[in-house]
Amino acid sequence: MLLKELNDKGLINPPKWLPTNCCYLTLMGSVAYGCSSDTSDCDVYGFCIPPKDIVFPHLSGDINGFGKQKQRFDQWQKHHVEDASARKNYDFIVFSIVRYFHLCMENNPNALDSIFTPINCVLHSTEVGNLVRENRRMFLHKGAYHRFLGYSHSQLHKMDSKSPEDGSKRAKLREEFGMDTKFAYHIVRLADECEQILTIGDIDLQRSKERMKAVRRGEVSTEEIKLWFAEKERTLEKLYAESKLQHSPDEGKIKQLLLNCLEHHYGNLEKCVVNPNAAIQALKEVQEVLDRNASLLR
Repeated sequence: MLLKELNDKGLINPPKWLPTNCCYLTLMGSVAYGCSSDTSDCDVYGFCIPPKDIVFPHLSGDINGFGKQKQRFDQWQKHHVEDASARKNYDFIVFSIVRYFHLCMENNPNALDSIFTPINCVLHSTEVGNLVRENRRMFLHKGAYHRFLGYSHSQLHKMDSKSPEDGSKRAKLREEFGMDTKFAYHIVRLADECEQILTIGDIDLQRSKERMKAVRRGEVSTEEIKLWFAEKERTLEKLYAESKLQHSPDEGKIKQLLLNCLEHHYGNLEKCVVNPNAAIQALKEVQEVLDRNASLLR
């Protein structure tokens, strides 16, 4: 278990409960996208399950919005962790499973990518981690179009940015190729992933790896990338209109998967969460609609 090993070596200092409650860790970045043969620098994403009273604060007597609030846990991150004995440098971000599910449900590109990494990139996965990976397509919906395109545009802007300091790796890329090729290859990656989501409801992070590698090597000009992206954007707009993918996430179904994961980890959740009868819940939802539109019915 990577986190426990690094913690035992004194290289990281996460919350005490985290190393033994981490459910999933995977390599991200250029390694996951098939664009790098150098695995010495490792971007690692994952999720953990915090102690029960952190996920369900009412169990420790907290009342939301009243008095001193117990500190919540959303994520732990640590950059530039150097393990000299293994010749590795790590950047970590480990989310609470609740935050992780929310980000995936929103189709946050980085979070979503982390459950679609190739299996050889997965460093650690418990039964809960396996359960989430097995159901990863459940998180996909047409909202990805807006999230991935928005992220693509930000990468396009950064590709042309003159902000990197002199002497930095990013500045050297600009000096050599006239643009930041790292941001450039992400434009290709994000657009291709968006196309996959809309057409097949799945993601192969390495499908366009040859094109991405060519961009990283500086073999594609800035003008060519901009023309390619403009054409791809038109294609994606058409695919969005035609896609049979669900328009928005099935929050109820995703919530149930989350509860299943928590129950697998904690045991019975009877005292933690109320799961109302489906018929009663439906009546409540109907009543809420009626209450919101009461003025129209008078």
